[in-house]
Amino acid sequence: MKLSGKIKIGTRIVREASVETDQAGQSFRDALEECLISLCKELNIPVPLWLKKNTTEFVSFRRTFFSREQFVEKVDFDRFEIRME
Repeated sequence: MKLSGKIKIGTRIVREASVETDQAGQSFRDALEECLISLCKELNIPVPLWLKKNTTEFVSFRRTFFSREQFVEKVDFDRFEIRME
């Protein structure tokens, strides 16, 4: 599984990264969780709260976004977007 992420302030992309994991022997959920955590480490941001709306968006469009309200810690950006490739 390959997951890419972008950090945005307004409409401007300030950082982006991609991570990939071997899904062999893992469930889709576990692979997604591992990729999300790795992507957050790569971008040096805290892991956001995954809400029901994220599941719905991800299933429908293979992408979702997290607003600053979904982070427990204070963040210096408006939006974190992820996309499965």
